[in-house]
Amino acid sequence: LAVLIVILFVAFQVLKSKTKSSSPEVKQTYSVGASKINLFYCSPSKKGREIFGGIIKYGEVWRTGANEPTTFETDKNLVVDGKKLPAGKYSVWTIPQQDSWTVIFNKEIPIWGDNTDGKAARNDKTDVLQVVIPVEKLITSQEKLSIDANNNALTIIWDMTKITVPIVVE
Repeated sequence: LAVLIVILFVAFQVLKSKTKSSSPEVKQTYSVGASKINLFYCSPSKKGREIFGGIIKYGEVWRTGANEPTTFETDKNLVVDGKKLPAGKYSVWTIPQQDSWTVIFNKEIPIWGDNTDGKAARNDKTDVLQVVIPVEKLITSQEKLSIDANNNALTIIWDMTKITVPIVVE
């Protein structure tokens, strides 16, 4: 049994490293007012694919990156688009639509972003906050997914789409 556990652990690590080579990890720390925000996500590339409305279906929950779900950690209470978000660590999920996205902060952080059926691993019963943010269409395409938390906003940019979620310290 111990040998099987070791083999499975090693196999998981190899699989994880292979998937991360095409969607590398990004770890950033930002200051928003007096708050320190730690952001983690895996950044996939467009690679000529249709992203929103294509591989990322409109109206379906997305892990907002590749591999594991994106995480957002703050050491201070924040106000996110007018709604309170307590200090803590959250997984970030989105529901993209053509004209707006629902951005979700969830208190559970699953090991992987998708279930075996390919659907997002989010447990909606543990959602802490949801906001609906309008989409900004870009003039030029962004090849790699970019997420940052500075200038009093959480910004997500990929392909021809940008959303900006206002954030201030409570």
